[in-house]
Parts: sequence; structure tokens; C-alpha cells
Amino acid sequence: MFYLYHIPGKKIGVTRNLFIRVTKQQGYKPSEYEVLDQSEDIDYISDREIELQKSYGYRVDRQKYKYIIKPMKINPTDQTTTFPVPVNKLKGALMDNIGITWQTWLGKFEISSETIPWIVANAKASMYNDNRCYIYNKAYHAAFIEEPALSNNTFDLIRSWAKERGITDKGDIKTQYVKLQEETGELAEAILKNNQADIVDAIGDAVVVLTNLATLAGVNIEHCIDAAYGEISNRTGAMVNGTFVKDTV
Repeated sequence: MFYLYHIPGKKIGVTRNLFIRVTKQQGYKPSEYEVLDQSEDIDYISDREIELQKSYGYRVDRQKYKYIIKPMKINPTDQTTTFPVPVNKLKGALMDNIGITWQTWLGKFEISSETIPWIVANAKASMYNDNRCYIYNKAYHAAFIEEPALSNNTFDLIRSWAKERGITDKGDIKTQYVKLQEETGELAEAILKNNQADIVDAIGDAVVVLTNLATLAGVNIEHCIDAAYGEISNRTGAMVNGTFVKDTV
């Protein structure tokens, strides 16, 4: 069944799942929207959506609903994966296509609840067709498939980089702490915006600053991590309101 829903003053759209599309994805409670029509005929509901968008004075979709729902015809090339929808319709189309996979030379890619935020944040409008957008395959691979390259040698590289720039010889632990707060602030902003690329960037920057801060404190970050893991490795507890709460003795 296809539902034609109306968020007063905002938009008219079509979905097969009101809870996921309107409540979970867009944040509107059932009392904040209405169902104008419903049908199992996708041609009818697609035409009706455009008709009502015009009559209510809302922006009219450039592409009818029937052309963007499952199965989505995804077009992978060596460099990119192209989706047959404009950027502003991508998130809804992906939600309708959860579970679809496609093969690239870098491996199998998938539309899932984990990959959708990243795809939406990193999608770029096609310069050749307004009704298409794309992502770079290498970037997707690095975010979800590629094994992280981080190792103890990476920390050595960070320390060498900092030494060459005078950070560890002339730097101050207090200023590095302030810098850490700046990076965690950027991380908070990225999380609130659900921007996967910026989340990765902010976490990486914070690790670099922590590595330098540890050096200025006269220790190295590997020892700090090992000490922390020694504390938590045998810790027991339970998840409470989204966070792990350790058992008290």
C-alpha cells in the first residue's frame, strides 16, 4: 500500500511506511500529519502526489514517485556509484531500498541503516542530470569495508610530524588540552548533523591531539590505551539509556 501524506505547511509526499519515513526519519508524530490518500496503484498515487502538491502550493517534485522506488537502478562505475534520484530525494529513496546490494571492483556495497547517513552526507549532484547523484566508491570502501590502517607505527608517524613542527619541543600541554576541546566540539557538531565524513575527520584530529598531549605529559599514548584497557577488560555492567554503566562492588 502507498500512502500520500501531508505535513501541514511543509510538504506532501508518498511512502509505503509512514512510521519510518514520516515519524522516524522526519521526526513528525502521527498527530502532526495526515493521510490524504492511499492506493496499491503506484501510477495513480504518483500522479495524485504531483496534483496535490500543485493544488496546495508546495514545491512540485521533479521526478514522480514511481520512478524512484524499489527496485532502484543503481549504476556503479570504476570511480562512482550513481543513484537515479536528485540529492534532495536521496534519503527517502534509500530508506525505501534498504537491503539492496550492488557489486563494485572494491567489493559489495549495501544500502543499510548504517550506510544511509554516510551516503546522504557524501552524495554529490550530477553535473549532467539534475535527477541523479553519486558517491565515490573509494570513499565508501574506506568508510565501511577497508580495514583501518592505524597501528603503533601510526602513532610514531604522528609524533615525528609533531616534533618536526616544534609541537612537542615548544608546545604546551594546556594549549593542547584546549585544542582537544576544540576537536571534540567539532565532533559534537558532526554528530548532531549526522555527517559521517566530518565524524571520521574529528575523531582522527582528536587522536592526533591526544597523542601530542600524552607526549607533552611525558608518556606515550600507547601506554595510556593499554592502561585503560587493563582497567576495563574485566569490567562488568549493563547498558542503561544508551551508555554502559559498570557494576559497583
